[in-house]
Amino acid sequence: MKKIGFLSFGHWTLSPQSRTQSAADALLQSIDLAVEAERLGMDGAYFRVHHFARQLASPFPLLAAIGAKTRSIEIGTAVIDMRYENPHYMAENAGAADLIAGGRLQLGISRGSPEQVIDGWRYFGHRPVEGEDDAGMGRRHAGEFLELLGGKGFAQPNPRPMFPNPPGLLRLEPHAEGLRNRIWWGAASNATAAWAAKLGMNLQSSTLKFDETGEPFHIQQAAQIRAFRAAWKEAGHVRTPRISVSRSIFALIDDRDRAYFGRGVQEDDQIGFLDQTTRAIFGRGYAAEPDVLIEQLRKDEAIAAADTLLLTVPNQLGVAYNAHVMEAILTAVAPALGWR
Repeated sequence: MKKIGFLSFGHWTLSPQSRTQSAADALLQSIDLAVEAERLGMDGAYFRVHHFARQLASPFPLLAAIGAKTRSIEIGTAVIDMRYENPHYMAENAGAADLIAGGRLQLGISRGSPEQVIDGWRYFGHRPVEGEDDAGMGRRHAGEFLELLGGKGFAQPNPRPMFPNPPGLLRLEPHAEGLRNRIWWGAASNATAAWAAKLGMNLQSSTLKFDETGEPFHIQQAAQIRAFRAAWKEAGHVRTPRISVSRSIFALIDDRDRAYFGRGVQEDDQIGFLDQTTRAIFGRGYAAEPDVLIEQLRKDEAIAAADTLLLTVPNQLGVAYNAHVMEAILTAVAPALGWR
């Protein structure tokens, strides 16, 4: 394990038990949590994007704000649903946020998952073309986004522009050099992991994937990582790809930890259906005293195979408690697993 980051969904609710009761709370606490994570020495601050939900939605204002308040931590998403995105506008937003952050963006994108509303992307003005479903539309948007990040000019300049133009066709501005190599694809199957590798994207694999063999989740996820690396090698890419996996992991250090998670984490994989035909497997969570946790995590083949571990955090428990959760992992668990 080379890097550890946190992953927040940015939930908010008016429940009196929640320390995150509004959208403003979710956004401002996300910034504070990233600052705390950097102070603790964590490698990454990642955020999930959901539309039509009381969770984080538009990522780029948040990423830019975090970029301006921090200096070294990686700042990313896991993931942005590309069915909802205008690739041109997204490329401009991503370029601006990356420049504000000094080249620290790590953007996870995907074709999307089941959402809060039916075909929510249509309210954003998007439609699949003839012969294409919404997943295909998401992959098409992703391909256009990757092309735009390459920085090649494509637009014919006005012969009488308001401001002088550089010679040749024009590209979108601002352009963030190197961001194209910091795009990740959230893959739920071995096939989509191999597809992402061929396009030169890094791999994000979450706590859910299609159940393709009936084996335990971590074994199937490790096989997905091997498929990704094989496809990457076959494609002939020069650079070394990045691979992350997500886990819910809690070290039981004090009475608060035991009260929240002593019996509150699912210790076995779960099987469910994303739709009428897609069987999925959901990975187990981990909650135990540090020495027990270390031994459990050493047996997780996917964590061993990945270079980055994203810890899902219970953001509604507040910034201070989540900083405690992260610090416990970084000090009492991660060094025994090879971090730093």
